[in-house]
Amino acid sequence: MTSAFTTAATVDDALAAIATGARPIAGGTDLVVGDRQGKAPLPDALVAIHRLAELSGIEETDSGLRLGALATHAEIAAHPVVRERLTALADASAIVGSHATRAHGTLGGNLMNASPAMETGGPLVCLDASVELRSASDSRTVGVEELFTGPGRTVAGEDELLVAVHVPRVGEGTGSAYVRLEYRRQMEIAVVGATAVLTLDGDEVTTARIAITALAPTIRRVREAEAVLVGTAAGASDVESAARAAAETASPISDVRASERYRRAMAAVIARRAIHAALTRARGERVPIPASGGTT
Repeated sequence: MTSAFTTAATVDDALAAIATGARPIAGGTDLVVGDRQGKAPLPDALVAIHRLAELSGIEETDSGLRLGALATHAEIAAHPVVRERLTALADASAIVGSHATRAHGTLGGNLMNASPAMETGGPLVCLDASVELRSASDSRTVGVEELFTGPGRTVAGEDELLVAVHVPRVGEGTGSAYVRLEYRRQMEIAVVGATAVLTLDGDEVTTARIAITALAPTIRRVREAEAVLVGTAAGASDVESAARAAAETASPISDVRASERYRRAMAAVIARRAIHAALTRARGERVPIPASGGTT
């Protein structure tokens, strides 16, 4: 049971509380639900950060896009720059939890929860995003690809707060997509997910970044699949080879949602759909957001 609860008026207030052991809380869609389900009790001390304007908002910068840690999934999914240039992130944000979860759940909380099944992690890894971590005495930037160390674990220190996510500007001819295996549209957790970010020069794939979700202890890039596509015209056989490479890299587990065998079989299917959607967008053609509902 929580014995101490404070509301921070400034980021410095929040950092001071965190330094003494308080856990930050904003949307609370993971923390509170986990306590109610008996998975993890609430910490002894909490500091609310939901009123901190410095941690809010989505803004364009000279180098790309800055998403405040308190940006909600609904705000991200609706943002015009995200929908136009960072479509994989829009795909992912549009299917997190339920309408209520998306309205209140924050990007910072989603990342720091570090679930290997989180929706936004794969897109941010493939888009080469980084997070800004701040403590009472210092600040540093960490790539999202290096942030996760295991289920529920990150490289952040106990005294550090994630304050923003930075996504660099994508180049011309780039298309991206996030696709997950869906049993239902609301309150789903990814059983298998894949992200693809591809850049074309004419018909040739010049860069490829592919990641798998819910298929390993952390969200993982699949460089073997990326290498298959680079330098090709991404024909059917190239895409199929890349999808198989993604499946071969997977190390899924069996749980109440799916068996290891089923996850592994579906990995190639979902990776192929993500690559196909990213290619379609890179070619200037439309794929509805979220891509999970409109790929073949």
